Amino acid sequence: MSNTTKLALEASLKKLLLQKPLDKITINDLTEDCGISRMTFYYHFKDIYDLVEWACLEDGRKALRDKKTYDTWQEGLCQVFEAVMENKPFIMNVYRSVSREKTEHYLHGLTCSLIAGVVEEKSAGADIAEEDKLFIAEFYKYGFVGIMLDWIDRGMKEDYNAIVERMSVMLHGNVSHSIRNFEQLKKG
Repeated sequence: MSNTTKLALEASLKKLLLQKPLDKITINDLTEDCGISRMTFYYHFKDIYDLVEWACLEDGRKALRDKKTYDTWQEGLCQVFEAVMENKPFIMNVYRSVSREKTEHYLHGLTCSLIAGVVEEKSAGADIAEEDKLFIAEFYKYGFVGIMLDWIDRGMKEDYNAIVERMSVMLHGNVSHSIRNFEQLKKG
């Protein structure tokens, strides 16, 4: 039941964002549209921005399902771009209504598990510290998020498949190379 309420609030938020900007939507608007009480809203979320973050992360989790391996990360990243495109009015409204830092935070949550899955797979059997694996994942995460933010900032007009292809060219073999470099550093 809990997830059903959250999904209903997400649907209401996306519907209302087609009519007005995020900063003009109230909790009362959302609860009336869903037919729930304000207390029910607060049981699930602390404020509208908490709902926005949950909605972004939920969309990302759906897009990335089973796409966290070296062979599937490119498809997973395409699916993140597709999810953003499918929710363009929502994303553009959120992007204009909240700080770039907040939008960046949402995107970090989406891409972190994707990259971490790739790094974990590629480092299997390697003598590399967890903190080094995390560092590699974070390094690539920041690159992905920066590229996606620039794409959103430009109005999502560029073909995201071409962007992902270029990212793939940049990344090809680099995660494994980074892991080997950290192994060599450790052996010192």
